[in-house]
Amino acid sequence: MADLPAVRIVDETMREGMQIEDAAIPTSAKVALLDALSSTGLRNLVVGSFVSPTWVPQMAEVEELLARFTPRPGVEYSALVLNEKGAERRARYVPPLTVDSRPRLTVHACDVFVQRNTNRTQAQEIAGWAKVVAAAQEVGARTAAVRLGAAFGSNWTGDVALATGVALLDRMVRAWEDAGIAVDTVWLGDPMGWTHPLRMEAYVREILRRWPGVRTLHLHLHDQRGAALVSAWTALRSLPAHMTLVVDAAVGGIGGCPYCGNGRATGMIPTEDLVDLLEEAGIDTGVDRDQLVEVALLAAEIVGRPLHGRLPLAGPRPRGDALYAMDMPFVETVEQAAHFRLGPAAYAGGRSPWKTPITSVQRRDG
Repeated sequence: MADLPAVRIVDETMREGMQIEDAAIPTSAKVALLDALSSTGLRNLVVGSFVSPTWVPQMAEVEELLARFTPRPGVEYSALVLNEKGAERRARYVPPLTVDSRPRLTVHACDVFVQRNTNRTQAQEIAGWAKVVAAAQEVGARTAAVRLGAAFGSNWTGDVALATGVALLDRMVRAWEDAGIAVDTVWLGDPMGWTHPLRMEAYVREILRRWPGVRTLHLHLHDQRGAALVSAWTALRSLPAHMTLVVDAAVGGIGGCPYCGNGRATGMIPTEDLVDLLEEAGIDTGVDRDQLVEVALLAAEIVGRPLHGRLPLAGPRPRGDALYAMDMPFVETVEQAAHFRLGPAAYAGGRSPWKTPITSVQRRDG
């Protein structure tokens, strides 16, 4: 659709997804999953994080993963670091990793969450801005980003009023502008699943009104309450065509922060469902949906439980030669519904009440 902004998907399966799963998952399985993700057409993959294995044991073997996987040309691989030690570890793997060196200021609207997550207070985050701005000036940066975590609400402090979130964004924007650096990117994070379409619409409206120079909105939404995908869609419909919307996602909707209080119930936007929604809106993601379904099923096998994505259960909307057989029997189970990828054998033996073949003038084969 010509009136929609550009969209970039950042897949967080290997980082946000795996950090909440069983630490005993073999590295070989993670390598297989990363290689499979690399072949889907996704162009931005976060492969893990360089953090303390004491507190995030799921990331203890990130170096081994990077040594064993097969980078694919055209795919950008990145990894999260939270401090200088992590940056030093990451530097040994650049390339294949790329590093986003654009300057950014970050603050969390919830003081409790940031202490649980990074052992810093909100006040300490703000106190660190001056150093970041000075470093950006030293290297001659012309543009920068602002990042607001826990933008919509907190499991410990409750709702975050729009005015509160916008005021925090404004403080960061002013810090950059006072240094002669323009803000072109706003990042909104929602680790505790408080987003809602109306809240998202209000944030986007205020961002566009206050800072017309912003060109990119980056969303990192968790899905505890099932509103992440519809909130991302609301942002998409609220942005003008000249902007870019970046959306973080993970296959099967896996993901979560061990510090947010919701464990594996946290989840993210399922990459496969996001891709399907965008493709149906006429936005070319470059991703093979059928292949992505197989990757989501592989992820479910690796983590050992059913995941949250819908596309692997029912498949993409059938068209052309993929239309369902008109005489197919009742389909009642998830296993039978897999006929879209496994063929008629998936529903063989199902109950069928039709005494004569079904034909239709609406079908070229019937």
